[in-house]
Amino acid sequence: MNPQSAKRSLAHLCKKKVPVFLWGPPGIGKSSIVAQIAAEQGIACIDLRLSLLDPTDLRGIPFFNPTENTALWAPASFLPDGSQENGILFLDELNTAAPMVQASAYQLILDRKIGEYTLPDGWSIVAAGNRESDRGVVFRMAAPLANRFVHLEMEANVEDWRNWAISAEIDPSIVAFISHRPDALFAFDTKNDNRSFATPRTWSYVNEIISSSPEEDLIMPMVSGAIGEELAASYLGFRSVAGDIPNIDSILDGSCVDVPEDASALHILCASLAMRITNSTGSKKLNNLVKYTLNLPGEFAVMIIGDLRERHIELDHVESWTLWMRKFNNLLH
Repeated sequence: MNPQSAKRSLAHLCKKKVPVFLWGPPGIGKSSIVAQIAAEQGIACIDLRLSLLDPTDLRGIPFFNPTENTALWAPASFLPDGSQENGILFLDELNTAAPMVQASAYQLILDRKIGEYTLPDGWSIVAAGNRESDRGVVFRMAAPLANRFVHLEMEANVEDWRNWAISAEIDPSIVAFISHRPDALFAFDTKNDNRSFATPRTWSYVNEIISSSPEEDLIMPMVSGAIGEELAASYLGFRSVAGDIPNIDSILDGSCVDVPEDASALHILCASLAMRITNSTGSKKLNNLVKYTLNLPGEFAVMIIGDLRERHIELDHVESWTLWMRKFNNLLH
């Protein structure tokens, strides 16, 4: 399922305290989705990398109680202690943990307790891991453990990523490039031995590289190190035309009507314009934008308006909207 569907399903199951296992290839944002759900619901999130734990780490360490002449288990300090009423216990990389560690998680996942420890009522359990086909070091989950989860499989989705990227203010050239080449968002190939490959995660790295304004001779090696040499060359070539686009403020002020001829420049321009518009943008600027799109090739005009409608930016009240609909309505899906 796409990231938005996975997120909605996960949020629903977390409220019902149903254990969920989120599957997916590396770098597509599995852990980010869990963190987003916790942040949006205003609850805590504890991220445990089970691959780093020993079997006794979850169960705790035994000690002798001289008063009762019994052995007790000291609960692990990293587990929720009840000081935060609600939250998500995120067991990341569960299937990369050694089988004995996975076995230690059985009781915690199903019975919500292990040893002397009981998971607080307001906490839900989510696990995540890469698929066996993803060339990662994974251990096959035993059937009893697998049967303790509802399993959701997530895949990269360009539309979902684009909506996220606009809200996260990812560099417009990256948003435009992915829109121009959807295959570039996720280029992981299990048959390819390249250490660097494109995923939503590594495109975030590219954004960090570009926004840090490195020296010119370092850009290609660093971007190649994130997404691979072939895609890096393609993206940087695409980005090189960014200087040819008109000033965004001039377009929104209504003082610029120039339209680039180069298709790459048009892609970057459309992404930049769409990202500049928010729910607080005034009617005058919206009207200037709609008027400007009347001069664009149809597919680019629709690209901008489609982005705005996806984010529920109201355009019906804009003066030029009727003219726009008359010209491009047949291109809208």
